[in-house]
Amino acid sequence: MLCWHIKICFCTITTLHLLLPIIAMQNKNPGNYRWVIATLLLFSTTINYMDRQVISYVKEYFCTPLAKGGFGWTDNQYSYVTSFFTAFYAGVTIIAGWVIDKIGTKLGLALSLIIWSVFGMVNAFAGSSVTVHIVIRSLFGIGEAGNFPASIKTIAEWFPKKERSLATGFFNSGTNLGAMAASLFVPWCLIHYRSALGWKMAYILTGAFGFLWLIFWFIFYHHPTNSKRMTKEEYDFIHQDDLLTQQESETDKTTTQKIAWFNLFKYPQTWAFFMGKFLTDGIWWFMLFWLPDYFKKQFGMDLHHIIWPTFIVYSVAIFGSIYGGNLPRLLIKRGMPVFKARMVAMFIIALFPLFLLLTQYFGDRSIFGTYSPILAIAVICIGAAAHQAWSANLYTTVSDLFPKKTVASVIGIGGLAGGIGGVLVQRLSGILNTYYIATPKTAYLIMFTLSAVVYLLAWSIIKFLTDRSVNIPD
Repeated sequence: MLCWHIKICFCTITTLHLLLPIIAMQNKNPGNYRWVIATLLLFSTTINYMDRQVISYVKEYFCTPLAKGGFGWTDNQYSYVTSFFTAFYAGVTIIAGWVIDKIGTKLGLALSLIIWSVFGMVNAFAGSSVTVHIVIRSLFGIGEAGNFPASIKTIAEWFPKKERSLATGFFNSGTNLGAMAASLFVPWCLIHYRSALGWKMAYILTGAFGFLWLIFWFIFYHHPTNSKRMTKEEYDFIHQDDLLTQQESETDKTTTQKIAWFNLFKYPQTWAFFMGKFLTDGIWWFMLFWLPDYFKKQFGMDLHHIIWPTFIVYSVAIFGSIYGGNLPRLLIKRGMPVFKARMVAMFIIALFPLFLLLTQYFGDRSIFGTYSPILAIAVICIGAAAHQAWSANLYTTVSDLFPKKTVASVIGIGGLAGGIGGVLVQRLSGILNTYYIATPKTAYLIMFTLSAVVYLLAWSIIKFLTDRSVNIPD
C-alpha cells in the first residue's frame, strides 16, 4: 500500500512540477497569492474527479455474473447508474450556481464538498441493488454539482481576464489528477482487498480525502476584498479590468441594476455557452466512465493491465488543460483582443479531436499487431488533451462575456446543458454496448466518431451566437 501511495504522490508532484514554468511567468506581477487560491481549487477538483471516477473501475466487478461472485449487472444497467448521477449533477448545477452567487464561494464550495464526500462514502453500503446505487449516486451528484460554479466564480474574482483561461486550465487539470489518482488507487484497492471488499474500501477511502481539504480551505480562502495575505498591488492587478470600465467599491457592490436569473436566457451568449457544454461535456463523461471498459473489450485487458493506459491518458490530458488554457494568453500578448483570442484558440483546439476518427483503425490488431493498443491510446490521449484545452477556454468565455455577479449562475446553466448531453452520451454508450454485445468494437467506433466531430459543430454555434452578443449591464 505504501508503494502505491508513493507512486501517486510522485506522479502528482511531477505533474505539478511541469506547471511551475507557467506559474513562474506570473512573478513579474505584484504578488502571487491568487495562485494559492487556484491551487486550492486544483485540489478540490482533484478530489471531485477521484471520487466520481471510482465507479468506472468497479464496473467490471458489478458486471461480473452472479455465478462468478459479481452483481450480474448489464452494461445498460451500469449506464443507468452513471446517467442518473449525470442527470442530478446537471440539474443541481443550475441551482448550485444561483445559490453560490447568493452565499459566496467560500461557504458554497465547502458545503458542496461535504455533501459529495459523505455520499461518496455511503456508496460503499449500497449492496448489489441497481436502484440503491442510483439513489446514492444521484445524491452524490448533488454535492459534486457545486464544484465548478464555485471554482469559476472564484477565478473571476481572483484573476484579471487575461489570466483567467490559464488559471482555469490550472485548476481544471485537477480533473485529470483525480482520474490519474483513481486509476492507480482504485484498482489497487480491488486487488489488495479483493473485489468483494475492495470496491467498498475504494468508496470509503476516496470519500474521506475531502475532509482534509476543508481544513486548508477555511484557513487560506477569503474574498479578495477581505484577504489579509494579498498586497494592495496584487488587488489592483486583479481588478485592472474593472478599473477600465468603472470604479468598484471596496465591497464590490457598486452595481445599480440586478439581473433576474431567468433574464439570462435572453442573451445569445448564454445560449452559446449552453450549446458548447451540451455538445461536448458528454465526451469527457464517456471517457471517464467507459474508457476502462473499452480497453477490456478492445484489447482484452484485465484489471491489472488497464491501470497504466488510463493513467497515461489522463496524464497527457493535463497538458491540454494547462497549455490549451495558455494559448489565448499568447495571442493576447501579440495584440489580439481577449475574446477574439479565445475564439481563435478554441477553433485550433477543435481540430485535434478529429484524430479520434483513427482510434478503431489504429486499434485493429490484424493491421498493427501488438502496436495497436499503443497507437489507439496515443490517439485517445490527443482527444482527451484537446477536450481539456477546449473546456478550460469554454469556461473562461463566461467570465469574458458576463459580469462577475452572474458568473456562477451562467456556469450552472451550462452545467445543466453539459449534464443533459452527458446523460444522452451515457445512455447511447450503454445501448450501443448492449445492442452490439457480440461486436463491441462497432459500438466504440460509433462513440469515437461522435467524439471526433462535435467540437467543430460546437465552435460554429458558439461563433454564430457570440457574434450577436448583447451587452449585459455591470
